[in-house]
Amino acid sequence: MRSSESKIVSRQKLKSLVADHKKRGQTVVFANGCFDILHVGHVRYLEAARRQGHILIVAVNSDASVRSLKGPGRPILDEAARARLVAALRAVDYVVLFSEPTVASLLRDLLPDVHAKGTDYSADTVPERAIAKELGIQVAIVGDPKNHSTRALLASLRKAPHG
Repeated sequence: MRSSESKIVSRQKLKSLVADHKKRGQTVVFANGCFDILHVGHVRYLEAARRQGHILIVAVNSDASVRSLKGPGRPILDEAARARLVAALRAVDYVVLFSEPTVASLLRDLLPDVHAKGTDYSADTVPERAIAKELGIQVAIVGDPKNHSTRALLASLRKAPHG
């Protein structure tokens, strides 16, 4: 079994790895997110994404990207920790960090077969839907209903009595 650290790769290395997997006829699935505090919804999303193909790549937002999306006080965990936690999941083959507002450039670079998004999206609200269509990448909405979030978990922790 590969170490979680070995699953975290650069964009350039990932391009080469994806090309090799595709040459072998393997279906490459791409997922992304902040994964600020890993919770059961993340695990279910990534396991469902993996079921869409043979190889699962997960792009994790950089710290600066999370701050711009989630606001002050976020991320809770730094990008290295978040990437390592995601890489430790059995369903995940590779992790790459990204700092752009969307993963459109990664989709262009990697050309996965499937772009998996969680159930907080619909086919019409996926930010990269146009680029996916242009590149012939299937968009799949996967995972369980969106009834868990890091924001809700943090709110619950803040309300809990400290003892």
